[in-house]
Amino acid sequence: MLEKLKLFLANDSHFYALVVLLVGVASFGLGKQSVLSENNLKNKPEAAGVVFYEASQTDSIGVSKQLVASKSGTRYHLLSCPGAVQIKEENKIFFDSVEKAKAAGYEPAANCPGL
Repeated sequence: MLEKLKLFLANDSHFYALVVLLVGVASFGLGKQSVLSENNLKNKPEAAGVVFYEASQTDSIGVSKQLVASKSGTRYHLLSCPGAVQIKEENKIFFDSVEKAKAAGYEPAANCPGL
């Protein structure tokens, strides 16, 4: 049996077909594993370090943070908006009211429901 397998794999086309098949199966398995791990993170976001903001937060000195903007941007977002999540932590500026954000020269984000 082992000799038949060696003879079968000695043919280059059979060998390369087997390699392609094994790479495909391994890729499928890894892709499925990544989807399963993403689903687990969605069910337990705190395990992945993902933070979901409520309508407002309070910083370490007790100031309410309701809005966020980027230092280099022109729009402000609610903390729960998708655009707020995309801003790098080191570029975030927080405001506790719409008036303060507008006074700083920012406009409301169009894709942020509730603004």
